[in-house]
Amino acid sequence: MPLRDSVRSIGLCVLYAGVLGVRCLNAQTPPPPEDVLILNDDERLVGHLVRAAGGSLTFKSNVLGNITTDWKNVKELHTRTPYAVLGKDVQVRPHADGSTVPQGTLDVTGQTITVNPGAGAAPRSVPVAQAAQVIEQPAFEQQISPPSISIFKDWAGTITAGASVVVATQQSRTFTGAVNLIRAIPQETAFPARNRTSIDFTFADGYELQPGTPRIKTEIYHADAERDQYFSISRVYAFGQAAFDHNFSQGLDLQQNYDGGIGWTVINAPNVTFDIKGSIGYVRQNFAQSGKDRDLIASNFSERVLRRFTRGITFTEQITATPTWNDLNALLVQGNAALNVPVYKRLAFTLGVIESFLNDPSPGFKKNSFQATAGLSYTVR
Repeated sequence: MPLRDSVRSIGLCVLYAGVLGVRCLNAQTPPPPEDVLILNDDERLVGHLVRAAGGSLTFKSNVLGNITTDWKNVKELHTRTPYAVLGKDVQVRPHADGSTVPQGTLDVTGQTITVNPGAGAAPRSVPVAQAAQVIEQPAFEQQISPPSISIFKDWAGTITAGASVVVATQQSRTFTGAVNLIRAIPQETAFPARNRTSIDFTFADGYELQPGTPRIKTEIYHADAERDQYFSISRVYAFGQAAFDHNFSQGLDLQQNYDGGIGWTVINAPNVTFDIKGSIGYVRQNFAQSGKDRDLIASNFSERVLRRFTRGITFTEQITATPTWNDLNALLVQGNAALNVPVYKRLAFTLGVIESFLNDPSPGFKKNSFQATAGLSYTVR
């Protein structure tokens, strides 16, 4: 079996397994008790408090989905499950003493959070202005006393699918899809990061037929995996990654990229994550014309931004430049961006662009490959 077919088969298996696995996990998770949020205009929302950070909170309404609003718009909040309220002057480390952190069910009125520990303990009050983060108590306990965490838990991301069909004098079919998963330990930004694992797979596959002309096909596949390990309690980490690309539009049969280096999480906030990375590694390129095949020593310099907006809208963007040191003419640049807009519960509408620049493709092929995609995404969390 050709290498590109192997990569495509593995990627599609990842896509199908991801969908089935997420459905099974969701089916086994019981719904949490319902919380109540009352806004200043007396609008009453029933659902679940997701989290609060800084001056805002995110509430998952049973009807409207995730809603993010400022604390100043909250008239009342009553939770049925316990939370931990972290003050602005609190720094929590693994294996730390969590008894000083207020924990229990919450009642919020008049911009004051009343924490009810239960078991006959006296309530504790925290002004909203002094609360840096509010997170679920199990998540808090997991971070200060981290258990052995299964590799199959705590994944988040999206699974996206799209299609285009034309039936006329010309006939065309194009299918696009993506799996973007990330597992960050811990998940809460209130705690120092320990490690992070990401898996990505994207594809665009299709063809166009017209009487009297040869069949034209689209065949672009990309798969990558990365593991980040943070140093102590800093935002600097070591990482290793592998990436595989097949692009018929550039005459690229299979490109393999293996590298490792150092990264820095410049910003790690609830609404924004910004990373920069640099590495050195090995690149193997196999082209449709075998005379172009080559082995390269290369570096990867990249930046990545994740921006979270209100109502669950997210924007991601990444650019990677790959200079090749033993053949300066083989420069590579890749970039992508995606906007994810929730439409119903975990379903979202996704718009994305992917740009690939190959400075020295096979003769007769353009250096640039550009894709614009639209589809429905299922959010994994």
